[in-house]
Amino acid sequence: MSAKPSSTVATNKKAHHLYELSDATEAGLVLTGPEVKSIRAGKVNFIDSYVDFRHGEAWLVSMHIAPYANAGYAPQEPDRDRKLLLHAREITRLSAAVNQKGLTVVPVRLYFHHGKIKVEIALGRGKKLHDHRESLKRRAEERDMARELA
Repeated sequence: MSAKPSSTVATNKKAHHLYELSDATEAGLVLTGPEVKSIRAGKVNFIDSYVDFRHGEAWLVSMHIAPYANAGYAPQEPDRDRKLLLHAREITRLSAAVNQKGLTVVPVRLYFHHGKIKVEIALGRGKKLHDHRESLKRRAEERDMARELA
């Protein structure tokens, strides 16, 4: 039984609040069997997760995947670093942006794409306090305009 062409499992709502996101990229994840079952159950948490670059590889750090209850004898570490499957040119492009421009690569969304688990990562620049207030004000204005039109 395969999944729909693209069905979202989890989204990182806090990333949209804390960062100005740009340049989204799709990446695969190296997972174990029980982790896949736990993701299908929706037991994923993005709190404080980010992408780290080590020795020419991209790693997803501190994404919590809850242990699967029927996993068997092998215990699963829920907060382990997971390798991202990206092309070498994508890794160099993202790591250069992180090193030169002071950006952060954050996971935005976890979803199934033709039965495979993918994570959408994006470059993010941290928002300041006035940026948060500005985005809240803009959102309130859009909401008020929508009410007036309806």
